[in-house]
Amino acid sequence: MNTFGTLFRLTDFGESHGPAIGGVVDGMPAGFEVDLEAVQAMLDRRRPGRSAQTSARREADTVRFLSGIFEGRTLGTPIGFVISNDDARSADYEQLRHTFRPNHADYTYHAKYGHRDHRGGGRASARETAVRVVGGALASQVLASAGITVSARTLSVHGATTPEAIEEVIRRARADRDTVGGVVECRVDGLPAGIGEPIFDKLPAMLASAMMSINASRGFEYGDGFAAADSYGSGQVDAFCIRPDGTVATRANHSGGMQGGISNGAPVVFRVAFKPIATLPRQLDTVTDTGEAAVIEVGGRHDPCVIPRVLPVVEAMTAMTILDAVMMDRARRV
Repeated sequence: MNTFGTLFRLTDFGESHGPAIGGVVDGMPAGFEVDLEAVQAMLDRRRPGRSAQTSARREADTVRFLSGIFEGRTLGTPIGFVISNDDARSADYEQLRHTFRPNHADYTYHAKYGHRDHRGGGRASARETAVRVVGGALASQVLASAGITVSARTLSVHGATTPEAIEEVIRRARADRDTVGGVVECRVDGLPAGIGEPIFDKLPAMLASAMMSINASRGFEYGDGFAAADSYGSGQVDAFCIRPDGTVATRANHSGGMQGGISNGAPVVFRVAFKPIATLPRQLDTVTDTGEAAVIEVGGRHDPCVIPRVLPVVEAMTAMTILDAVMMDRARRV
């Protein structure tokens, strides 16, 4: 599927080396004043070529809105937008026309469709995530107007946790013609209790689905996550208390702000693990689409680590998921 969401929906299109990527957002409330500069600023955080830690591909990633916004306000109609691909170098991938890169989607796309775009991974490229960031930037603004904020941070990269150590780990991986992975933590503040739908649209299930759709994601946990498996039940109690304003709160947040699949008013906290990027600039054994053994050494411009550029993507997918869940809750209450 190329559409994400139920009431707040993003449909995205385009390939890594096509003329453009883009999307259509449906479900955005009418009359909302959009901060277009803030949308572009969030997109700029994901943009390649900004540092030595990222791909050397240089894309302006300027979003151009085609519909749904007039004089700075949403019309309630579909919001269409495009982002041009201006720095694609398709010749770098010509050797992959009939050869499958290990650990990529080359073979699985070929197995599914019998035909694929070999240039930069085509539709499977992380280039596509720029579209998600635009949708998430719009959703974030709607949430912020209701006092709900989303923020992601780097928890670790290959075991390193300080900015200096992380930079060194990524630098060393690039120098060694290798790649590294890491863990991102995301937090949602201001979400009221009661958001999330039992049984199959539980809020953590919706978030997990959103996170696992991001390229290179390998794991999701919320609250104490897997560490809870080594804990006693007594160590997992989020005892209730009453705030001075008379509202219900919890003294701890082992549950990550969600219980029974529904938000409990505490901050929603979860973590996403990302594997090392699969593109390695070294010789690898593989096969061709005619079943012959081959050896490839992939050229092109690639990130040594997904973490520096994935933070706005995690925030975007979170914002769209949370807004969709809030809208579903409101629809149920009508």
